[in-house]
Amino acid sequence: MAHYIPPKQGKASQLFDVVVLVVLTVGSLFVPLWLNLAGAAKTVASPVENPTWEALGQNAAQAAKYEALGFTPETAHDLILARFDYSFSVGALLVMILVIVLYYFLILRFSESEYREVISEKFGK
Repeated sequence: MAHYIPPKQGKASQLFDVVVLVVLTVGSLFVPLWLNLAGAAKTVASPVENPTWEALGQNAAQAAKYEALGFTPETAHDLILARFDYSFSVGALLVMILVIVLYYFLILRFSESEYREVISEKFGK
């Protein structure tokens, strides 16, 4: 049986692969931020007039830590009182499920053709 020797990939192709992977990685991390789809809540449920640490529900130790970070009760107001929005739409959930299922079948299809190519290179038709 002949020893399998995989095909060589050129330096330009390797560089192109790396650039594409970096762009996809950075894009997947930053596109949700640019579209305001990620991060904490954008609004405060019940704003407090003239906030103090006590009105914000913070004890002395918590207030000291906020002050050590450079916050005042006015600047920490939105940070402390902001709440996450756990709502979602059924349409978005269905689209995400569809995308995952289509990706799965796409990977299976490409894998099948690549496995057949490797087997035919190694063992012949």
